[in-house]
Amino acid sequence: MYDPTTKHEQLLSFTHCLILEEKSPGTIEKYRRDAAAFAAWLGNCALTKETAEAWKASLLESGLTPASINAKLAAVNKFFSFLERPDLRLRPLRIQRKLFRDDSRDLTKAEYDRLVAAAGRLGRERLALLLEAICATGIRVSEVRYLTVQAALQGKAEVRLKGKIRTILLPGKLCRKLLKYARKQNIASGEIFLTRGGSGLSRKQIWAEMKSLCVQAEVAPTKVFPHNLRHLFARVFYRVCRDVARLADVLGHSSIETTRIYLISTGAEHASTLERMGLIC
Repeated sequence: MYDPTTKHEQLLSFTHCLILEEKSPGTIEKYRRDAAAFAAWLGNCALTKETAEAWKASLLESGLTPASINAKLAAVNKFFSFLERPDLRLRPLRIQRKLFRDDSRDLTKAEYDRLVAAAGRLGRERLALLLEAICATGIRVSEVRYLTVQAALQGKAEVRLKGKIRTILLPGKLCRKLLKYARKQNIASGEIFLTRGGSGLSRKQIWAEMKSLCVQAEVAPTKVFPHNLRHLFARVFYRVCRDVARLADVLGHSSIETTRIYLISTGAEHASTLERMGLIC
């Protein structure tokens, strides 16, 4: 049962439960943060269906997008399951599938090239190679640790996350660059992308290092984050193979519907399609 006096302990236990379920670090942090925000909003009020619905109503009034609200509902519903209170589950908002996406945050190939070049000019070899490694393979930022010397030697990385194992093929040119960098850094085995102290790079550090290139590369900060490199990989890969099922496998998506989100045409492309229909006299 929920006890307002033990919020901190429950949130710690909830986080531990997510770790045991092998959720990704990003998912764990988001679920923990959203559950903590809900607990703070609840205060000393009793946890009932009515208070849960009131919290949902407050989200609707907050001006958040439907997608953001649904993400918070998913996190808190997971928290309710952890508390063994399935009766509190909240229905997500129904959102019509988008016909086209806003491309204002899309990272273009030219902008990606400028980011890599900027890292090179600044003498940040590790960052330049990291950008190429993520973009050339489509890996998640949480999967960077699987880019090891052994993976580069074999030309493939075995990723073990969320109870699943998938193989990521590494382009030959990338393998040669990874091995050359590893030799230069005296890394004989294990992870290639390490801090000066010898530990793996954190999500937060990778994010911050990428953002630091924005001015030099003349790329809007809103476009520069690790997952956007994965989106760029997906769009380019699909243009080459035109096989959404194969792309889903490469990205590690359990549902093709998730992959389709990456491939929705832009507003400009949609408008061009309407113009080509020739239905205006």
